[in-house]
Amino acid sequence: MTDTLAAAPVPPIGAHPMLLFLLQVGVLLSLAIVLGRLAGRLGLPAIVGELSAGVLLGPSLAGWAAPGAAGWLLPRQPEQMHLLDAVGQVAVLLLVGLTGMETDLRMIRRRRSTALRVSLAGLLVPLGLGIALGYPLAGLLDSDSDTPVFVMFMGVAMCVSAIPVIAKTLMDMGLIHRDVGQLTLAAGMIDDAFGWMMLSVISAAAVGGLTAGTVGRSVGALVLVVVLAVVVGRPVVRRVLRRCGPSAERTVAAVAALLLMSAAGTQALGLEPVFGAFVCGILIGSSREWVPARTASLRTVVPAALAPVFFATAGLRIDLRALAKPPVLAAALIVLAVAVIGKFTGAFVGARLSRLSRWEALALGAGMNARGVVEVIVAMVGLRLGVLTTDSYTIIVLVAVATSVMAPPILAFAMKRIDCTKEEELRLRAWGGPSVPSGEGVA
Repeated sequence: MTDTLAAAPVPPIGAHPMLLFLLQVGVLLSLAIVLGRLAGRLGLPAIVGELSAGVLLGPSLAGWAAPGAAGWLLPRQPEQMHLLDAVGQVAVLLLVGLTGMETDLRMIRRRRSTALRVSLAGLLVPLGLGIALGYPLAGLLDSDSDTPVFVMFMGVAMCVSAIPVIAKTLMDMGLIHRDVGQLTLAAGMIDDAFGWMMLSVISAAAVGGLTAGTVGRSVGALVLVVVLAVVVGRPVVRRVLRRCGPSAERTVAAVAALLLMSAAGTQALGLEPVFGAFVCGILIGSSREWVPARTASLRTVVPAALAPVFFATAGLRIDLRALAKPPVLAAALIVLAVAVIGKFTGAFVGARLSRLSRWEALALGAGMNARGVVEVIVAMVGLRLGVLTTDSYTIIVLVAVATSVMAPPILAFAMKRIDCTKEEELRLRAWGGPSVPSGEGVA
């Protein structure tokens, strides 16, 4: 007789594990919100405060200063932590899906030549530097993973950008509708798409080994996903959204289900689930049936309530005490320098090849250098797959935070030296912004 859920029901979660789970989510979310707002008041990205919530409760502080209390709230039993991780995984899939929904394909097509030059240079230079750095870094950090996989992972970690952080920074600074802001978003969108694809290939290689067969199957799966998205996914998304009609509740439920099912599809193909969520988000955002106002509640709840739990959970894995070890500290400084130099150099060269001014090139480099959300997700994937150790994970997350903090002051410095064109002036007026951003003239 086959055991079914009805015939042999699984016992529900125990009272104590449930209590711990609710306390974990509640404490992490509360602390992440408070520290995120504090970071905002200090002019820092909210992700800095949200990650700090996990750092404070993790081994860096609470685990060292009050190990008994920290061990009770965050016990090291895998089953307990898996409950918390599950909430974080759902949050990040929805967050990545929302990023895909906000990808403006029309803007990318319109500025494709310049965006492609900036994006390709901004990808290839840090990718090459990251791969070159990966080999000595693997020995320095005593990485337990397959060295070629670790090396390729470092390359991807060095070349990604973070559209959510870039967009939020540009909006906060009133630059979202400037030419430089639009180009930064377009190039960053291409970077993001490439990053999710490469992360999927490397994740498959981490499981099956970096062989020609594994890479070939991963690339084949990527091609299959793209073909299915265009041939099957696009009409399915259009039909589902049409069936939802004007109802915001049905649209939110349908969009969330589509994102999670698409993530499950790429996971089943041996690719990263975030890639499936990102592709599905692009399909939803580019559909004629999609009305952004109907998903406003999802775009509020995910960044405000779910994403902070994910980032706080990511912070729990950071152990800043590792930086007390000279090899780890040296590696952290080297990785940060390579990440910044590689992205700035690549974006600057791409911009200059497109005949942009040096100040526009500097602004593009500053914007695309912000790794933020994407880098943290990449690091979490690497830790989950065993490609990264706690030391290397801590280093990559620190790069995400440092580059996100660097972006606003460098952008402000460069944009003061870029005149606002008449076309930008009209665009700013059309969107209800200031006629001319402070400190800038009209060309």
